[in-house]
Parts: sequence; C-alpha cells; structure tokens
Amino acid sequence: MRRSIPADRGFTLVELLVALFVMSLVALLGWRGLDGMVRTQTITQERADEVLALQVGLAQWQADLDAIVQQPQLDALTWNGRVLRLTRRHPLGGGEGVLVVAWARRVVDGQGTWLRWQSPPLRTRGEVEEAWRRADVWSESPGVDERAREVAVLPLVEWQLFFHRGGAWTNPQSSDAANNPPAQPPQQPAAGQPPARGRATAALPDGVRLVLSIPAGHPLAGVLTVDWAGTSASGGRPS
Repeated sequence: MRRSIPADRGFTLVELLVALFVMSLVALLGWRGLDGMVRTQTITQERADEVLALQVGLAQWQADLDAIVQQPQLDALTWNGRVLRLTRRHPLGGGEGVLVVAWARRVVDGQGTWLRWQSPPLRTRGEVEEAWRRADVWSESPGVDERAREVAVLPLVEWQLFFHRGGAWTNPQSSDAANNPPAQPPQQPAAGQPPARGRATAALPDGVRLVLSIPAGHPLAGVLTVDWAGTSASGGRPS
C-alpha cells in the first residue's frame, strides 16, 4: 500500500492577524525609540548652540574692551545704566578708522535679550560723536538702521556692570572727580579745522566686571560673572 503524503498546511487567518499585530508592535516600539533618540540629539544640539553663542558673545566682549581707543576730548568707555558705549580700534588696523560699539539689554519679541551694536568705520571727530549719540538711541528706541547693525547674543534677565577704580569695584555712574583726569589743553587744529573743544573725559577703569542673570531653560541659567583687566589704551585723534 502507498503511503499518503499530507498536503502543505498554510497560516490560518488568526495566525496571520497575530503575526501582523506583533510586527506592528515591534515597529511602534522601534519608532518610539528612534524618535526619542532624534529628540535627544536635537535638544543636545540646541544646548550646545546656546553655550557656543554665549562663548562667542563673551569673546567679543573681551575683544571690544581689549581694543579700546582713548581719543582726546572724547569718552572712550561710559555706562549710563542702560547702555555701555566704547570706542575701539578697527580690527583691520588704524587705517580703517575706529568703531563705536554698544552693549545693551532690550526686550526683543517679548524676551529680554543681550545685544551688541557696532557703527561703520569712523574717521572724523564728528562721525565718532554722531555714532556715540546713535548708540544711545539704539539702546532704547532703535530705528530700522540701528536694528540692522545689532546682533542678539543671548537671552538675559538683567545685567550689572562695575568698574574697578582705586582698588575697589565701584558703580560706574558714581561721579568722583578724582577718577577723572583734568581737561586736556586744546590742541592746535589743522588748517581749516575748527578748534577742539577742551573738556574732561572719564578715566578708563582698571577693570570691568560684568554680571549676567541668565534665564531658566538656558544651559548656563543663573548668575554669571566675568571680569576684564584693563590695559593702557591710546589712539590717534580723529580729524
């Protein structure tokens, strides 16, 4: 007698549905794991970008202070409680003129933001004085032209500045005559130029202390203090 060979048996509908369910569950778990990894990578990159922006901003702050230029009868560094203004060398050299730089905190899109503003290259006294005035206007109510020259550094709750004078950290707005040099004698103007206005200018401090209050949510949230040690600054006088 010949032995009968059983026919091949396929999957039942129930088995097929169970297999599809298991595959769907595995795919869902795998997608959640992948999505979590992508989200973590995105958050990590955002935090790294925020830290890098702060590092770049503080490096620029240091570079601005290192490049301060003291002009006769012109302030080189002042703080009025709202904006820090300074006159600095052009990065490409003296032949390119000088720059007026301003740092301030202003609300941008509903968030307090630390901002930096920079003038175009300046070569005359009048240009420096006008840029000094525009920097003050920019800190409070900037126009389109002023906004075009600003850079947002980082979110900021508030900031404070202290100048190191006489062996102690002091309020930069304190009016101590001992901290100001006597008025410089007027210099002989060049032919065709009006005489210079002789007046006392604020002496450069020995150091500047920057205190930043960084909001929650930032990788470096809290209070950050940065000290800058001053050096003698000098420079040519704008014509």
